[in-house]
Amino acid sequence: MYKIFIEFTEWINHLLIWMPGVIGVKVRKILYKNRFISCGKNVNISKGCYIRDFKNINFGKNINLGVNSQIYAGKDSKISVGNNLSTNSNVMINADHGGYIEIRDNVLLGPNVVIRASNHAFSRKDIPINQQGHIAGRIILHEDVWLGANVVILPNVEIGKGSIVAAGSVVTKNVGDYSIVGGVPEELIEMRH
Repeated sequence: MYKIFIEFTEWINHLLIWMPGVIGVKVRKILYKNRFISCGKNVNISKGCYIRDFKNINFGKNINLGVNSQIYAGKDSKISVGNNLSTNSNVMINADHGGYIEIRDNVLLGPNVVIRASNHAFSRKDIPINQQGHIAGRIILHEDVWLGANVVILPNVEIGKGSIVAAGSVVTKNVGDYSIVGGVPEELIEMRH
């Protein structure tokens, strides 16, 4: 009986995730709101958005998640989002495996952005990488940050206030306030004036 209940729940969640249009956004808003640790007003979750482990996620107000975005906050993980977050399509915010991600106020995330707070362990040669577990990390995006299309943010990185990360960049180290960075790995292009 339990297996039937689990499968029925999966079907309902699948239908809810893919429910189109304004009605889909409103239904998700109503049904998801109380599943988060906290959730402010005006949270819009587009169709195709997959959220795992709501109980480890805090959302502020005025959150817009683009089509097909994914948010993972598994066991011992946490995601905290401030106010006024806007994401484009296919964004992944992933704190699984003990990671921590904090996104402060007024942040813009372009299409296909990946924010991944943990990484695979690989120090041992006698064990396959897929059996070595993960190393948890932290990522903080300070206020007024803009990540362009296809940006990847790796663990243990802070993006400073008012900074911009150019499209296609891979960020491996901290970015100072009001910096414009780009490249693989990222380099300082200029400071915002």
